[in-house]
Parts: sequence; C-alpha cells; structure tokens
Amino acid sequence: MTNRYEALIVLNTQGKEDAVKDIVDRLESEFQKEGATVEQVQKMDKRPFSYVAGELEAGFFVNFIFHADSQLITKLRSKFKLDPEVYRQHYQKLQEKKEQPAKKRLAEAK
Repeated sequence: MTNRYEALIVLNTQGKEDAVKDIVDRLESEFQKEGATVEQVQKMDKRPFSYVAGELEAGFFVNFIFHADSQLITKLRSKFKLDPEVYRQHYQKLQEKKEQPAKKRLAEAK
C-alpha cells in the first residue's frame, strides 16, 4: 500500500548555483527509479539557515510530494545520505488528498 509523503531536501549548491535545475531533475528521477510516484516538486530558492550547524550558511530548499511504500523512505534516506549534493533531508507522511464533492467545486468556481 502506498502512502503520500513530503520530502524537504536541502541542497548543497555551493559553487554550483547554475546546476540547481539539473540536480532537482536528477533527484526527481531517483524518486521515480526507486518506485515513487512524484506528485509535485516545489523549488523554494536558496535560504539562509536560522543557525549554522555545519559548514554551510545557506542551502537551496526543494519540496517533493510523492506516493510510495513506507519501506521506500528508509531506502531513499540511505541513498541520499551518500549524495554530496544533498545536505539535509526530512520526510513526513501526509494525509491522502480528498476529492471535493462536485457541488462544492462548482460553488468555489463562481
């Protein structure tokens, strides 16, 4: 059974600011290669950290929303831990999207 997840990934783009799109595309293909179905990818720009806990002062934040089996999260964590361009990663299980009734959608459209 697949669940809906959100992955917030902070990229180490130091010296590679031009390659952000390529890195995000590669990560998205890694999700798909492992069997996840990517619903949405949000690029949230480079942001400074509120406190510096490592060698970087800022990172490029990317949010992936995807569907996958629960065992896949562990596999993705270990895979991205070895990736030098992934600085931090956080996964969270989301509630399934609920389809709105047709009447409510029509009322919102007016």
